[in-house]
Amino acid sequence: MLPEQRKKMIILMINMFIAIGSFGIIIPILPAYLLSIGQGGTAAGLIIAIFAGAQLIMSPIAGKWADQYGRRIMIIAGLSGLALSMFVFYFSDTISILYLSRVIGGIGAALLIPAIFAYVADITTMEQRAKGNSLISAAMSLGIVVGPGVGGFLADFGLKMPLLVSAIIGVAAVAFSAIWLKESKEEVGFSSGVDDERMVKKLAQSVRKPYFIPLIITLVMSFGLMAYESVIGLFVDNKFGATPQEIAVMVTATGIVSVIVQLFIVDRIVHRYGEGAILNMFLAVTTIGFLSSFFASSYSLFFIVTLMIFLASSILRPVLNTLISKLAGNEQGFAMGMNNAYMSIGNVLGPTLAGLLYDVHIYYPFLLGLIILALTMLVSIAWQRKQKTAGRNAAVLK
Repeated sequence: MLPEQRKKMIILMINMFIAIGSFGIIIPILPAYLLSIGQGGTAAGLIIAIFAGAQLIMSPIAGKWADQYGRRIMIIAGLSGLALSMFVFYFSDTISILYLSRVIGGIGAALLIPAIFAYVADITTMEQRAKGNSLISAAMSLGIVVGPGVGGFLADFGLKMPLLVSAIIGVAAVAFSAIWLKESKEEVGFSSGVDDERMVKKLAQSVRKPYFIPLIITLVMSFGLMAYESVIGLFVDNKFGATPQEIAVMVTATGIVSVIVQLFIVDRIVHRYGEGAILNMFLAVTTIGFLSSFFASSYSLFFIVTLMIFLASSILRPVLNTLISKLAGNEQGFAMGMNNAYMSIGNVLGPTLAGLLYDVHIYYPFLLGLIILALTMLVSIAWQRKQKTAGRNAAVLK
């Protein structure tokens, strides 16, 4: 990359790191904070689900705006929304205001993330595109890893301190981008290129696609992972008396494992065993992980179970993306759009149901995940057998 490209990429990476890390920073303090305002599992689930839902609803509009008004202004607006959401969160003392802050944050993320990836596409060639996107993804992964660790450390200085620090860093990011980030193209008002077809119609069309089952598995994985993630802080606090620092260590460790696995392991095992075998194998591992949650009798054992679940999911995500891409043929745009839509639906439903079930019984979210994952594994095995049979029949006819 040229020096000017590198400078722009560094600014984009800093922005993405701050955006992802700013939400992760609050994870360790959520159980104690919700308890302080008389809330429990339902609120914990809705905090994540509302954020994801606002992001899902706003993303198509934000994508159009990034084309119409330029990437830079949308990036600045998105960072401003995330910073504002943290200030609202910091000053809130009622659950309704807390939910409002999550709506603002979800809208901010929707404005920011598509604009950043569009900016990368503007400043890179086709040959550089994969590297550019991988650098932004690395910044996201780093935010996932660093955010909770910082939050756990800051909690020693006050329960709300992580919220205030996150908000202040967000304001600094807005000023930083306003000063240093230039528009990716001289002319704004780019052609939209966004299909106005309603999402409901697209979802109906996806049912007839050859990659429909992998899309469903994507939804289930997002559902299960976000359901698990939304209640583990409350669970280890309730069951084992875990501190914000111990919750931070758990979340940070799972993030580190995910980054290492995706960088060094996924590609090798897929080349050796193939997507189908890896899919079934790690759906089984995730299912076993949810089952093991019932028998973890200490924080340390539950920590190991959590690492196992996140390790498996960090392998399943890229494998599913690759499988969908291979089955999509020449309709990559539609397939990847549907992949994101199904994942977002899981991100909304998972935390919502997990939070509601947690307030009934703390083990019910794990039971729901176990049942859904076991059924999904059986569906995956049956679908792959059907695919192989169809392939053999086609070969015979030739």
